[in-house]
Amino acid sequence: MENQLPTTALSRAIDPFLQRLGNGLSWIWVGLIFVIVLNVLLRYVFSEGRIELEEIQWHLYSTGFMFGLSYAFQADVHIRVDVLHERFSPELKAWIDLYGILLFVLPFTALMLIYGIPFVVDSYQTKEVSQSPGGLELRWLIKSVLVLGFSFLSLAAFARLTRLWSFLFFHAR
Repeated sequence: MENQLPTTALSRAIDPFLQRLGNGLSWIWVGLIFVIVLNVLLRYVFSEGRIELEEIQWHLYSTGFMFGLSYAFQADVHIRVDVLHERFSPELKAWIDLYGILLFVLPFTALMLIYGIPFVVDSYQTKEVSQSPGGLELRWLIKSVLVLGFSFLSLAAFARLTRLWSFLFFHAR
């Protein structure tokens, strides 16, 4: 359905940014694989585990996942029940997406931002660090990925919402 939706001024501004973000951050998975292999080699070949590498793995995976959400949403490649969805008309798909964004995506992202921002601020103000000996500092930095990821997901949802709205109410079908 993605290619059937008309673009809007908002989607033309947001979509290319999210595409560049997704394409650029896709390299994070290469970095994650490198860190995992390095950690495994150190642990099993040299009998030396490194908590920093464990936490870097967690940070890279979290960053890739959180930013990948907005890219997947924008590109319309997120998971859905395709067995049903592929049989629907473009109009029904658009209505389902519209209500899904209004009733689920935007309220959920709003809640995540409302509660996530104080979560990050508190971590920054208390100079939170890893509880593990030898763990990473700047815990607020990885926590801010949560807020940024849901901010980008909100942007993707608003852009898609404008495209759906245009398709349903203003676009000649």
